[in-house]
Amino acid sequence: MIPVTTFKDRRVALFGLGGSGLATARALMAGGADIIAWDDNIEAVEKADDADIPTGDLRSLEWGAVDALVLAPGVPLTHPVPHWSVRMAKSAGVEVIGDIELFCRERRLATRRPPMAAITGTNGKSTTTALLAHLMKVGGRDAQIGGNFGPAILGLEPFKQGQVYVIECSSYQIDLAPSLDPSVGVLLNLSPDHLDRHGDMEHYAAVKERLVAQVEVGGTAVVGVDDPWCRAIAERLIAAGGNVVRVSVREALHDGIWLDGETLVVSEEGERIYELPLAGIGSLRGAHNAQNAAAAFASARALGLAPEIIAAGMRSFPGLAHRMEQVRTIRNVLFVNDSKATNADAAERALTSFDDIFWIAGGKPKEGGITPLKPWFPRIRKAYLIGVAAEDFAATLGGEVPHEISGTLEVAVAAAARDAAASGLAHPVVLLSPACASFDQFRNFEVRGDAFRTLVNALR
Repeated sequence: MIPVTTFKDRRVALFGLGGSGLATARALMAGGADIIAWDDNIEAVEKADDADIPTGDLRSLEWGAVDALVLAPGVPLTHPVPHWSVRMAKSAGVEVIGDIELFCRERRLATRRPPMAAITGTNGKSTTTALLAHLMKVGGRDAQIGGNFGPAILGLEPFKQGQVYVIECSSYQIDLAPSLDPSVGVLLNLSPDHLDRHGDMEHYAAVKERLVAQVEVGGTAVVGVDDPWCRAIAERLIAAGGNVVRVSVREALHDGIWLDGETLVVSEEGERIYELPLAGIGSLRGAHNAQNAAAAFASARALGLAPEIIAAGMRSFPGLAHRMEQVRTIRNVLFVNDSKATNADAAERALTSFDDIFWIAGGKPKEGGITPLKPWFPRIRKAYLIGVAAEDFAATLGGEVPHEISGTLEVAVAAAARDAAASGLAHPVVLLSPACASFDQFRNFEVRGDAFRTLVNALR
């Protein structure tokens, strides 16, 4: 735990008692703050009571005596309407911040400020965060990984020499961290997401931009430039004199890191100064993972690792569970768990990474269904449809893709495994990439992915 000393002997209100909220409460108490915590879910309040965290309804609080409201990132700050606790705090002139902000304030007080890499983007944040932490560990560094991915940031180990903090940041967390100033800031990509919480794309992009615009003096901003939003952000940062490393998987860069076929190329002033082949690294398959790898390479280099060490770390990266996770190969059939693909945009990344796919899809559908995936239908040998979306997905596939309505994941895995094994293809892939939320049949995508893994491992 990282004790929060910046609020020692000061009154702090805390709203939101999920995992990060409980960790934040403990860190504030360990640093000597006088806290009062609450949640709209009474069961969460009872859990906090059991952990000896002081609780009380913030509606009855004397806000004039409060120094800060620490808000859990899942609680609306601005849209669709500010949460009632936010309205009460702001009407009393009380600052509203989150756990990332508390970490940043503690980091600035440290005798030796530890390096911090902060990673954001619409897609790829978790893989890039895990990959960068892996690279730092391969390089002999004590990599503390957390934030939006992994442990809550204040639950990580306290500052000591040799550490580097690798932190995934959601847009909600950035919105609550006005002084976020990482050593390395990474913005991978931007596409419409969470607009119900940010109002419009302009505000969403502006929040994300803060992470790379506020890197500390001498720091590095790593920005993917394959979408117009991020390209414009990179141009603004460069015009302002920032140290920017651009990343692309779509075009060659005069300066930056880009993808040439299956090779990452590091260019400086038009010269290729280093090349890293990605072919054969199963955990980094596909253009989207090449973008993650390029951003992680740039970040690790900015944090002092030599290219040769980074390359070794790339080759040994095991990947993340539920994100194009290669579960098992039975004879020549590869089984891939991409349960994290809860929408068409995410599923597209898997469909573009394989040929001869026996595709398991479905669940609780998202707006637009799988219509955006039509360009990749020729890669699908057969589809096995599950959950609420099965009928609609079948209608979209129509006569273009052979398909069956399996209903459940258990039926789909058995059928896909049978058909792939009998196909006579050289490298068939049974791919769970649902393009749907899991909530019709599973508690979350992790449970769905675990069920897939269990079913695959039970196959003879």
